[in-house]
Amino acid sequence: MPHPLPETPRLRLRELHDGDASFLLELLNDPDFIANIADRGVRSEDDARAYLATGPAASYAKHGYGLWAVEMKPGGELAGMCGLVKRDFLEHADIGYAFLPAWRGRGLAAEAARATLAHAFDVLAMPRLLAIVNEGNAASRRLLESLGMQSQGLQPVGGQELVVYAIDHPARGA
Repeated sequence: MPHPLPETPRLRLRELHDGDASFLLELLNDPDFIANIADRGVRSEDDARAYLATGPAASYAKHGYGLWAVEMKPGGELAGMCGLVKRDFLEHADIGYAFLPAWRGRGLAAEAARATLAHAFDVLAMPRLLAIVNEGNAASRRLLESLGMQSQGLQPVGGQELVVYAIDHPARGA
């Protein structure tokens, strides 16, 4: 049976589903998402459903975690996504997040990321968590540092030069 996903006083994390296609289409085509994360080539709701099937949904099935929808309480509006990604080219899972422009600047990414970090350590018992970020993405780097993550420096990651951050489980270490 899957573990309940994180909640905070303002946010609920849940699995993404096909009904989120229009949200994913908007988020994945946000210029900041494309500049700081990647252009996923999602140009229609059908593309968004295909991204969901081969990305987050495949990760839920294989690993028991993935990128989750971040819903606002109590109304259920989708503000962004946050979660854990296991990439073939990284030893440990990494934390990822992205929010629609209207929801930025409210501390939601930090709140969702803190809840995700706690879930990774306390529920999933991960020994270490990583994050990868473009060197010039100062806001994301500050957020990761506020979580207690330490820069491991600029490294070749998946064909790009990215800053890798890491944090060990508080009780276990790597």
